[in-house]
Amino acid sequence: MTQVCIGLGANLGDAQATLRQALATLAADPDIHDLQASALYRSRAWGREDQPDFINACACFSSTLAPLVLLDRLQALELAHGRQRLPGGHWGPRTLDLDILLYGQQVIDHARLQVPHPWMTQRAFVLVPLAALGAQRQIPGHTTVADALAALDTSEVQPIGG
Repeated sequence: MTQVCIGLGANLGDAQATLRQALATLAADPDIHDLQASALYRSRAWGREDQPDFINACACFSSTLAPLVLLDRLQALELAHGRQRLPGGHWGPRTLDLDILLYGQQVIDHARLQVPHPWMTQRAFVLVPLAALGAQRQIPGHTTVADALAALDTSEVQPIGG
């Protein structure tokens, strides 16, 4: 079993309901065990700010799924919630976004997947919910979640309940 942490986000439709449904689907997956989820948080869009606020959360769980198999499963869940990957749509609005943040202590550099997530240490909307699940968690090649978070402004990441 490998300890995996993912980030969840959405800013189209009923984003809170979508994240809760995605978490329920993941918790029911027979290849995912001991899922723990953070509360939900609201934050301004990152990268492209001309869009609605995002609802974000993190979840950590154990799994035997290989990284790319897990990625395929997460992307299928995104599609089931209406996610469209459009050219030039990087950092754009979305119904559901699921990112593998950490996969054990592995560093993965694949055309389809980079772990640790390449921008996670720059994103308070990722680190705030992740810290709630384990602030002393090590980010391979970096530092702990708590230390990375201490370098960021968290004022625009507001809890909205779980």
